[in-house]
Amino acid sequence: MLYLNSRSIPELAGLSFPQRMAVIRKAADNLAVPTKISLNILKLLILVPLFLLIARANGWAIAGYIVLLVVLYPLITRPVTFALCRKDFSRVRSQLYPAEAGKQQ
Repeated sequence: MLYLNSRSIPELAGLSFPQRMAVIRKAADNLAVPTKISLNILKLLILVPLFLLIARANGWAIAGYIVLLVVLYPLITRPVTFALCRKDFSRVRSQLYPAEAGKQQ
């Protein structure tokens, strides 16, 4: 299942926003190098065409492409990042927050 926000991820239930972000960041740092490269290539495939559209646009079209970029980038990359890191969330959570690890469902 793909999650759009960290609040709905079962492994991170009961953690505050900064704690969830810390777990996600640590899990992302622990990804294998080929997985990190694939994720970064996906991000570039989203960013480069939109930045080219912004660079070539005139007038109000620039604002439209910027809005498109601001909406599409996290809408695509966050669920993919969560899916790739999800297998490590429980382990990282128990390392970072051992007191809260016992409370998770």
